[in-house]
Amino acid sequence: MSSTPDLQRAPEPQRAPAPPESVAVVIPAKDEAERIAATVAAARSIAGVDLVVVVDDGSSDATQHLARDAGAVVVRHLRNRGKAAAMQTGAAAVADRERGADQPRALLFIDADLAGTAASTAPLTAPVLAGTADMTIAVLPAQSAPGGGRGLVVNLSRNGIRRATGWTATQPLSGMRCLTREAFGAALPLAAGWGVETALSIDLLRAGYRVQEVDCELQHRVSGTDLDAQLHRAGQYRDVARALLARGLLVRLPGAGRRLRPARPPG
Repeated sequence: MSSTPDLQRAPEPQRAPAPPESVAVVIPAKDEAERIAATVAAARSIAGVDLVVVVDDGSSDATQHLARDAGAVVVRHLRNRGKAAAMQTGAAAVADRERGADQPRALLFIDADLAGTAASTAPLTAPVLAGTADMTIAVLPAQSAPGGGRGLVVNLSRNGIRRATGWTATQPLSGMRCLTREAFGAALPLAAGWGVETALSIDLLRAGYRVQEVDCELQHRVSGTDLDAQLHRAGQYRDVARALLARGLLVRLPGAGRRLRPARPPG
């Protein structure tokens, strides 16, 4: 864990008078037929969860059918639109089912490849439901399968968040997060693609929302070192860099001396 406090405080924003009383799980998924049923079943077992929404982001396999059979509400993108778009679609689907409700649900975003370990995202909900945090972020243990990159994207994100807010994130790219609906709304529109987690942390901390890291015993698919994995990480770096540039931060290109500068507003 980071040596910085796990609860980052800033000037208090205006918030809803009461914390949420229940949780909706949103699972962006693309071609996750192998694991989606187990992930949905585990998510449905979490205390306080009364709705699970899977956003099938242009899958070519049976993801949508297996998710529905496992008990999820399924919303489908006909083509792949990226993680941020899937998160917004899922949140909108939850809102559609809450019309007339007194209190909106908290939103728990989890990855589709967690399978049975998705149940271990439960600790993320407690601070949000208790009203002591506006967004919680999962900190994962060492993964059982080898793999992963050299940390370029993680370091880019962590350093950018620290420069923007003064807070050092332990796992800045962690996609397992629980948010109040007000906090989620304050971050809209979400940064595109893989920049969404970095931007969420920066935008909410800058706005004075409370962000807390929580240890969760989760296992997910680890990226390899083949060409597809390297292209995936290059896309992550691009999206995180774009999110940082959009928030006024300089970005140093890997292996190069030059920096990308934020665009100056016209005039």
